[in-house]
Amino acid sequence: MSAVTLEILQTGPLALLEDLGRPGLSHMGVTRSGAADRRAHTLANRLVANPGDVATVEVTLGGFTARVHGGGKDGVAIAVTGADTDPAVDGVPFGTNSIHHAQDGEVISLGAPHSGLRSYLAVRGGFDVAPVLGSRSYDVMSAIGPLPLRVGDVLPVGEHTDDFPELDQAPVAAIADDVLELMVVPGPRDDWFVDPDILVRTNWQVTNRSDRVGIRLVGMPLEYRQPDRQLPSEGATRGAIQVPPNGFPVILGPDHPVTGGYPVIGVVVDDDIDELAQARPGQTVRLHWSRPRRPFED
Repeated sequence: MSAVTLEILQTGPLALLEDLGRPGLSHMGVTRSGAADRRAHTLANRLVANPGDVATVEVTLGGFTARVHGGGKDGVAIAVTGADTDPAVDGVPFGTNSIHHAQDGEVISLGAPHSGLRSYLAVRGGFDVAPVLGSRSYDVMSAIGPLPLRVGDVLPVGEHTDDFPELDQAPVAAIADDVLELMVVPGPRDDWFVDPDILVRTNWQVTNRSDRVGIRLVGMPLEYRQPDRQLPSEGATRGAIQVPPNGFPVILGPDHPVTGGYPVIGVVVDDDIDELAQARPGQTVRLHWSRPRRPFED
């Protein structure tokens, strides 16, 4: 097979290269970053027989197109997972969560998603761009990693090994387009609030100020017990729910800061974190304690 590249024709609102991130660098002020929906990213790679840590293109709200160059008579194997964007090659749909072979000169396109927010385009062999601090992920907060894709960029496709068998199709659960239900572990600072159970009694809405750094929610605001109390900056983790003085929670995403000065009322359990990557502005989020909170005294 001849060398393969993808020429970017349209990026949509945001298209980033992402893998599984750069762990172990928090002491240097570098968060892990990586694919916002890790399950969708890993599935896309699995479909085209890549290891899970190979880079994919994370496309936010569709509108992405790219032309294939090279590949010989076999072309290149591709897959799209995550939000269903009616992926197509030269206008012919091939279906989300399935494998397809694109030939030299053909155009891969992703439309607007029916539900969800982010889609993942994988190619067999992955994208052979230079890693930064051990990862091909772009961190939108620190601007570390390969830059966001632009029209005219050319992505080289790497060599493929036969270590992983390919799949034809992978049935997965549909992405929620109404209420997103998430389990939450009580946080280390739940005693900072007059009534921390407001967190699980409120129907929160995702705001349009949400991004890879954090999902911002609005609803019934939480109230500090001591409004003037100061909290020294503490280590932060993906899924942590910080509450700034306005009382509206922020759920930290893959590009979160490594420390934060707002009290953490809870942490989304790891099994539910990937679902947050598909939450759209205006969508309702309900949070539920995964275990009883510890009692505290005034």
